[in-house]
Amino acid sequence: MLRKILMSSVAIAGTSTIAVAGGLGELTFEQPTAPVMAATPFISPSDWTGFYVGGSFGTSDVEIGDAAGIDAANAGLHAGYMYEAGSYVLGGEIEYSRLDFDGVGDDFDASVLRLKVRVGYEGGEILPYFTAGAARLTLEDGSDANDTGYFYGIGADYAVTDNVLVGAEILQHEFEDFNGGGAEIAAQTMSLRVSYSF
Repeated sequence: MLRKILMSSVAIAGTSTIAVAGGLGELTFEQPTAPVMAATPFISPSDWTGFYVGGSFGTSDVEIGDAAGIDAANAGLHAGYMYEAGSYVLGGEIEYSRLDFDGVGDDFDASVLRLKVRVGYEGGEILPYFTAGAARLTLEDGSDANDTGYFYGIGADYAVTDNVLVGAEILQHEFEDFNGGGAEIAAQTMSLRVSYSF
C-alpha cells in the first residue's frame, strides 16, 4: 500500500514538472532594441528673399577739406529687396538719412539719399554683407547746396524672427568738388538698423 502511494506521488510530481517545463518552454523573451534616431537634413532658419522696410540711427563724422571732423547724429528710413541665390544674397536698397550737426547751429543740417547695391553671404541667421553705391548730399543751411558722390561699406543683419531683422552698418562717403566749390567732403557713418521683411 505504501509503495502504491509513493509511486503515485512520484508520478504526480513528474507530471507537474513536465507541465511546468512545458509552460516555461512556451514563454518568449524579446531583446530590447535601441531607439533609432531619424536623420534630418539641416534647414537654414531664415530665407532672406523678399522685400523689407525699416529705420536706422547712429553717428556721423564729417570732414570738409582739411578741417577737423564735425560730429553729427543721423537717423533715417530705408526700403529694399533681397534675393537669396545659393550661399549668396544679392539686393538693392534706397535709404534717406538726416544729419543733425552738433555745435554748428540750429539752422545747419544735412540729408543724404543713397542708392545701394548689397552683396551678402548667407550664414543661417546672420547675413554679413558689402555695400556700395551713389549718395546725394544736400546741405540744409539755406543754400540747399547739393552734389552726388559715392560710398562703400560693410554691415551685418541678424534674423531675430522670420520677419524682424536687426543689424549694424558702417559707410564711408566721398564727395569731390562739392557743388562745384572745390571742397572735398568725406563722411563716415555708423548706424544701428531695424527692418521688417515680408
